[in-house]
Amino acid sequence: MPKKTFVLSLGGSVFVPDAIDTTFLKKFKSFIITEIKKGNRFVIVSGGGATARKYRDAGAAVVQTMPIEDLDWLGIHATRLNAQLLRTIFRGIAYQKVIKDPTKKHKIKADLIIAAGFRPGNSTDYCAVMIAKNYGASTVINLSNIDYVYTKDPKLAGAKKIEQISWADFRKIVGNKWDPGLHAPFDPIASKHAQQNNLRVIVANGKDFKNLEKIISGKKFKGTIIH
Repeated sequence: MPKKTFVLSLGGSVFVPDAIDTTFLKKFKSFIITEIKKGNRFVIVSGGGATARKYRDAGAAVVQTMPIEDLDWLGIHATRLNAQLLRTIFRGIAYQKVIKDPTKKHKIKADLIIAAGFRPGNSTDYCAVMIAKNYGASTVINLSNIDYVYTKDPKLAGAKKIEQISWADFRKIVGNKWDPGLHAPFDPIASKHAQQNNLRVIVANGKDFKNLEKIISGKKFKGTIIH
């Protein structure tokens, strides 16, 4: 029986919210290894988190008219540094190179692949969508620091959780324009391509490992389904 491939878009806010969260990474490593032993296969796409934010902020502070493309490249390289950290943590398990071009299907037998940012104009959510398309995965699991997608910023009064939403309605929330450092549950460009490719995206809290296990095993879980 062929192994089922899960594409995880691991938001930088989960493992690099400010400093690198080594406690999380230890638990995450143990979780992924356990799931691989069950016969599952993973592609983990690393986000930029605070690493990206600090470099973008520094660049913008010195060069106030820094082009958006340059801000994007700072973010992309931050995702690649974070991805190298993940690859190092999973040495001996993960494929030895970080995948930087999600538009190509690489012939890789490893049960764990680490990927990072690609080109300006989108976030690593887009990379996760392209990888899911190329590796035959029907779902992208977007691991963030929120339990659900909400009708507005969950810190604001009156924000309501959304358990299921169509791509058409979701894209009305996030819009169609990309901006470096954009805070959205799933980036607008990635959302457009996910809709075009009939992909399902699950937005869930990346630190809730029991819930993530339920998602992977097909059980009832806590999170938002976008389809």
